[in-house]
Amino acid sequence: MSLRPPDLTGGRSAESGLDLLGYEMMAEKASALGRAGRQVEICLEKLRAHDRGSEGRTAALKDAAEAVYAYFIQRELCGLRRHQDVIRDYGIPNEVLARLGAK
Repeated sequence: MSLRPPDLTGGRSAESGLDLLGYEMMAEKASALGRAGRQVEICLEKLRAHDRGSEGRTAALKDAAEAVYAYFIQRELCGLRRHQDVIRDYGIPNEVLARLGAK
């Protein structure tokens, strides 16, 4: 006859607790990715509203570069390493990518 230690988890395994935590973390990463993507769209629209050399374009370019950088970082945190499709889909201009050191 063997003895087992008492179950102090209330019938729940530690593994299921980790799964719940992992699920919550993945959900938050996905939500943050969506927010970052919306910010990229907003900043790129503002950038497109300015003609080259117009007043405010430099600030819009800086904001767009920061938004794209944050989006790329969030994508990488989600395990998405290739950005070529995103660059094409969002229509990210080369001048924004140049500020990131990507081109």
